[in-house]
Amino acid sequence: MFDSLQSRLGGVFDKLRGRGALTEADVDEALKEVRTALIEADVELGVVEDFVEKVRPRAEGEAVIRSVTPAQQVVKIVHDTLVETLGTESAGLQLGSPPAPILMVGLQGSGKTTTAAKLGLMLQSKEKKRVLMASLDVNRPAAMEQLKVLGEQAGVPTLPVVAGQTPLTIAKRAMAAARVGGYDVLILDTAGRQHIDEQLMSEAATVREATKPHETILVADSLTGQDAVNIAKAFHARMPLTGIILTRADGDARGGAALSMRAVTGAPIKFLGMGEKLDALEAFHPERVASRILDMGDVVSLVEKATETFDKEKAEQMAAKLKRGSFDMNDLADQLRQMKKMGGMQGLLGMLPGVGKIKNQLDEAGLDDKILTRQEAIIQSMTKAERADPGLINGSRRKRIAAGSGMEVSDVNKLLKMHRTMSDAIKAMKKGGRGNPLAALMGMGRGGPPPGLLGRR
Repeated sequence: MFDSLQSRLGGVFDKLRGRGALTEADVDEALKEVRTALIEADVELGVVEDFVEKVRPRAEGEAVIRSVTPAQQVVKIVHDTLVETLGTESAGLQLGSPPAPILMVGLQGSGKTTTAAKLGLMLQSKEKKRVLMASLDVNRPAAMEQLKVLGEQAGVPTLPVVAGQTPLTIAKRAMAAARVGGYDVLILDTAGRQHIDEQLMSEAATVREATKPHETILVADSLTGQDAVNIAKAFHARMPLTGIILTRADGDARGGAALSMRAVTGAPIKFLGMGEKLDALEAFHPERVASRILDMGDVVSLVEKATETFDKEKAEQMAAKLKRGSFDMNDLADQLRQMKKMGGMQGLLGMLPGVGKIKNQLDEAGLDDKILTRQEAIIQSMTKAERADPGLINGSRRKRIAAGSGMEVSDVNKLLKMHRTMSDAIKAMKKGGRGNPLAALMGMGRGGPPPGLLGRR
């Protein structure tokens, strides 16, 4: 998300850094480019103008112009203004006394039903809440069945379907069932439409009045850009929204909807849908997002992802092996699987500072999630003895492994070279050296990374 904006703003600030001392004309020119970058990212025009007018007096002040590091000061000002625009602080769900109703609204096709299941899974697994879900969509064929199936996949109970009931009747029955069943949270998935109409708004407003939800959350497709902003305006005018969830954020390179929604509605973005899997729902942190946009990285999120996917028993076993200086192909396979759980190559690289500047080089090197799958396939084509002792793998074995994994012998050679590099680095660390086993993972592209990439800091 925000790839295009990150690239454009990175270019703007690189020019400022190249000038050293800044004049007001330099700052003015940079702000014109920032304005253009925001518009191209599909940020709502009023939000763009307000953003630039907030930045301008701060960036043109004497403290910046006469600063020893004026370019860095301007970057900080833009960062802080981005945080203000996005909402300053992360806004979690406000759940009061149980059963806390959460009303999910939005247009058909925005991913509302899938998001309801994702939210239910997150509350149940991470917040340890007892969750009940209910579909109020009596119009779309199989809508109720869809939520039931998703609920079964997520392990979240759904309200039994009774044919012929109205959305209001279902909502009241769901509230009663949630009270009797001792549930902490009730997620109400309302019907959507292809477009905003009076029937849609009236139905949602009636359910809202009857259930008095603790949260009224709009689910919007981030890829629709300005349309998503207009939809948010329309819903917020009819029923006050308490939060927004943007779906398909992993496919949105512009990010204009995210930058516009808080400013336009006043409702915070609470979560981002980052994929099709039911666990692909991420909390929205304005400061972390602003740092990603400005290519400052997001190490906090990286650590959180590692913690969430952390297997204590395996980690202890790995630590014991590393202390002995041992690292075989089984260990490498475990590390590859761990990376996939944490969001894959692109997800992890996107959280590292400075990666935006070498994005094109990384793309050319072929560093994507398919690499992890190819590497796993090669390892799975090895025998148990070969995985435990890669030194056994001679020329004929390499040909067999390549054929079994559908790869080239050169791919097997690269994997073995990467393993040797990591193994040597681990042995160097054991002896008190400065080896870096993780650096070898950057060499997983078919052609390897650009020359000198691994040595950069």
